[in-house]
Amino acid sequence: MASSPVPSRTTQLGETQRRDAWWLELVPIIILFGGFGIYATLRAFEGKFFEWGPYLSPFYSPLLSFHWWKFSPALLILAAPLGFRTTCYYYRKAYYRAFFLDPPACAVSESSTRKYRGETAFPFILQNVHRYFLYLAIIFICFLWYDAIKAFFFDGRFGIGVGTLIMLTNVCLLTLYTFSCHSLRHIVGGKLDCFSCSTFGKPRHSAWNFLSLLNERHMLFAWASLISVGFTDFYIRMLASGVFKDPRLL
Repeated sequence: MASSPVPSRTTQLGETQRRDAWWLELVPIIILFGGFGIYATLRAFEGKFFEWGPYLSPFYSPLLSFHWWKFSPALLILAAPLGFRTTCYYYRKAYYRAFFLDPPACAVSESSTRKYRGETAFPFILQNVHRYFLYLAIIFICFLWYDAIKAFFFDGRFGIGVGTLIMLTNVCLLTLYTFSCHSLRHIVGGKLDCFSCSTFGKPRHSAWNFLSLLNERHMLFAWASLISVGFTDFYIRMLASGVFKDPRLL
């Protein structure tokens, strides 16, 4: 005798057997990532107070100026650093959970009416260009290192201000975030099954080991560099607008 099929139960958004306050991990992501997004957007469109003495805001580096461009110079370079962050593997997990609730957390259900398509349809299929944004990010890191070195010279003379140290710390964190990228680790050696069988196998293995150590802390570098780049811009804006002065240490 055939039995009738058991009707599938509709799962509710946020349904879980977890007893901990799993939603608390979403709060700092919403505050930091959302707040940074709002601040960075306003600053990018502001188009002023981005340079003071030898200091240049990372939001405006490299500083491009064309007679035909009547808008903020930051808009000319915004796509590259924004694209690298938004397509980052870690950030994708973070903002999918915090802003899209897709899913809200591990072992926490999403709505059963939602059809899962992963990153195979527009616009999320564009996440697959992350590797190409990595190449652009490395180029931008070179410009930021140039800006950090230039921040040691005031009117042609060597010096150190608080802003100098802030810019140096920022570019170090951005470098660690960029070079701890999952895609870079894969390019160097993650796709190899045998290092000794490959060209330059030994140096590639050493580089892969080093990048693996950085990659273990990719989440830490992601948040630290996000805070540092925002604070660096804020500090330079305060100097350029005359709110406070830059203390000279040397």
